Amino acid sequence: SRLHEADPLRVDAGHILQAGERAATLTQQLLAFSRRQVLQPRPLDVRGVIDNLRPMLGRLLREDIDVRTSMPAALPSVMVDPVQLEQVLLNLAINGADAMPEGGTLTVEAGEAFVDAETADREGLPEGPYVTVSVTDTGIGMDEETRARIFEPFFTTKPKTRGSGLGLPVAYGIIRQSGGNIVVRTAFGEGSTFVLY
Repeated sequence: SRLHEADPLRVDAGHILQAGERAATLTQQLLAFSRRQVLQPRPLDVRGVIDNLRPMLGRLLREDIDVRTSMPAALPSVMVDPVQLEQVLLNLAINGADAMPEGGTLTVEAGEAFVDAETADREGLPEGPYVTVSVTDTGIGMDEETRARIFEPFFTTKPKTRGSGLGLPVAYGIIRQSGGNIVVRTAFGEGSTFVLY
């Protein structure tokens, strides 16, 4: 801050600051993935998070992406860190938009589901009632080989300049640390749906 605007060292100092910020962000993502990040869960109505996020998605995503939401009039509260849930939804929305290079529709829905014993065993969840949030895109979808790897850190189908391969692993880490799970339904050429329990 003591460097004059015309000082050539100011540009270098700016690069150092940016590198430090990127390193801090990467560390936060790695902590979230490894489930060692300190979460601050509180009773939360996920509808409020989705309502608050919708205008931001409209600005953040391309103009050829139609963002839609669908929620019931009331949902039970869930214990989750609101900032981290917002981060998960942003990661899923950005990935969904990237999967629609020609444009399309991104739909965020909230609802309720009861996980029975068979589903609990298959999806790695305790049996019982859940609030669900799903993010669906009308994009290119994934083949089974890609779907099997999407939660691996640093795995990405994007060019090197466009992604670190941490968005989905971070989302997965946050949701698992919060006591839930992410279920992915996709097929190549048919879009993808990520369901948060």
